[in-house]
Amino acid sequence: MINAQQLNDRPRLGVNEFSRRLGDYKRWRDELIEIIYEYQTWVESHGLASGEEDLQLYELIDSLRSDKLTIALVAEFSRGKTELINAIFFADYRQRLLPSEAGRTTMCPTELRFDENESPCLKLLPIETRQTATSISEYKHSSSAWTVLPLDLDSPKKMAETFLQTVKTKPVRRQLAEALGLYHPDIEATTHMRNSDGSVEIPVWRHAIINFPHPLLKQGLVVLDTPGLNSLGTEPELTLSMLPNAQAVLFVLAADTGVTQTDLEIWSHHVCPNRGSRGEGRLVALNKIDYLWDEMSNETTFTAAIARQTQETARTLGISESQVLAVSARKGLLGKIKTDHALIERSGLPALEAKLSDEIIPARRELLRERVIHDIGSMVETTSAMIAARLSAVAGQIEELQALGGENRDAIQDLVTRLRDEKQAYDQTLTSFQNTRAVLSDQIKLLQDYLGIEAFDDLANTKRRGMSESWTTTGLRDAMKSLFDGALDAMERANKQSQQVRSLVQAIYGKFHSEHGLAKIKPVNFSLLPFRSQLQKLYEEAEAFRNSPMMLITEQHFVVQKFFVTLVARARDIFREGGAAARTWSKAIMAPILSQVREHKLLMEQRLENLKKVQENSASLNDRIAELESSRQNLENQQLVIRNMLRKINQPLPVDS
Repeated sequence: MINAQQLNDRPRLGVNEFSRRLGDYKRWRDELIEIIYEYQTWVESHGLASGEEDLQLYELIDSLRSDKLTIALVAEFSRGKTELINAIFFADYRQRLLPSEAGRTTMCPTELRFDENESPCLKLLPIETRQTATSISEYKHSSSAWTVLPLDLDSPKKMAETFLQTVKTKPVRRQLAEALGLYHPDIEATTHMRNSDGSVEIPVWRHAIINFPHPLLKQGLVVLDTPGLNSLGTEPELTLSMLPNAQAVLFVLAADTGVTQTDLEIWSHHVCPNRGSRGEGRLVALNKIDYLWDEMSNETTFTAAIARQTQETARTLGISESQVLAVSARKGLLGKIKTDHALIERSGLPALEAKLSDEIIPARRELLRERVIHDIGSMVETTSAMIAARLSAVAGQIEELQALGGENRDAIQDLVTRLRDEKQAYDQTLTSFQNTRAVLSDQIKLLQDYLGIEAFDDLANTKRRGMSESWTTTGLRDAMKSLFDGALDAMERANKQSQQVRSLVQAIYGKFHSEHGLAKIKPVNFSLLPFRSQLQKLYEEAEAFRNSPMMLITEQHFVVQKFFVTLVARARDIFREGGAAARTWSKAIMAPILSQVREHKLLMEQRLENLKKVQENSASLNDRIAELESSRQNLENQQLVIRNMLRKINQPLPVDS
């Protein structure tokens, strides 16, 4: 019997390339966090921090620490998908973690993840929650709705029994099954659910979350196991939110059946719309090739047959052959349990694991690196500019004081008077600057109003009343389209407003650079186009659903309550995320100029103070110069630290071994 501690302590199986690369990814991410924390500590100790930047750094560190890498597995029933999860991710436990025996089919979407703040458990959301207007993502924030079963990590047998909950079904009255949106007599995909006594067999649970301290899950991996076509069609949140948010989708087919009509429907309606035009992060596992081993004892014949089936699968799905990998999850799992390297190699799992590593980990790492450069790179450059300004000011003061060595008191007084005039002019500029900030605040408020949840809710509620009052499918479609037209228009207005805000800030930057010699820096760029793109994809997904047979034969009140509310919930999330991003940006965009404005004022005051002291006591001139020389040395050392920080942030990604 193997407990969790033994699982972590014993040597890992050497064949899991994905596990090794995921570990490399986590170490790289931890180094990024350390660099950011080092920078934050350094700027605070040198008095270079601001409240807005501190908050942004804390948020960046928290988001990196909570970063997850999600792989979603999608397939029709009986394609061996759950067995593939066991073989790829959990063979180190040397037994099946999830139920995948014959007759055991995953009935509800299941997430495998690890949260160290919770005990190991299986969390189950009752199927009856489909009758509410609450989405799965909203239920995740409410613990009271879930049934929680603890996991006994020291007893694999008890864990296996607990995991059987994910495949449980129960008979209910046909009317209830229809009300839940799980059954309709005219939809062929649901006819198999009808029992001989007239009842309908439905899943007991709507969604499952397994919180399990497996090494891969502890490193930030999340595995989403989705049921077949019926579940994908009746739970829009899967295709509207969960699949698009996954870094990779692994579509599982069976070699003994090829691409069936239902496989093609899942691929066309649920996988393709959520990936890029080139199929980024989309792989196909042609599973169960071991069923052909006995039929073709000749290895050459078998290899040729698999090659032909791979070509045909790629052609049918419209992807490259390199995206299709032939595997045997059953034999791969058996090979890993027995440490039979020949069987593992023949199963094709190492090639699939390597492909997953090559496809998603470098892409995810590059996205994180770009985000860090975007969020902290500008801060570090601003800090560097401030140090450079201090260094230039100190050098100027040293030169100024050295030139006073042979001057009389009147000459020093003239210099003090001139500097006071400069400071007075700068103070007047700051007064004007405060007025400009007020205008800028109004522009930022207008931007936030466009993205406000209140405005979106007003739009959604108005259109929902229109849908409820509509007596035709056409009217329902028109109301849905009108809602998204309004949402897209609001997002477009917000994007244009963000550009106006940026132009105004750019003018402020330019004024202080040209009139007072402040460092020339560019405002942080920002665009709401990614959020608009998400809205557009959401609309296209809704259009595909509205044109499906389910739209015509399902009761209208259920369509409005279940699908549309799920759709609106996701659109609402996009506006909430866009609004949060705009608020963060609007604070960050002014931080560099505010820091420089304060810094320039401080330097002018220090310069004036030095001249006053020399004016009062000419004997202190050499002491003041010595102090400034010491300050210059310290600033040059700070400049070296900052340059090293920039080098670390911008360094190329490590080359994968």
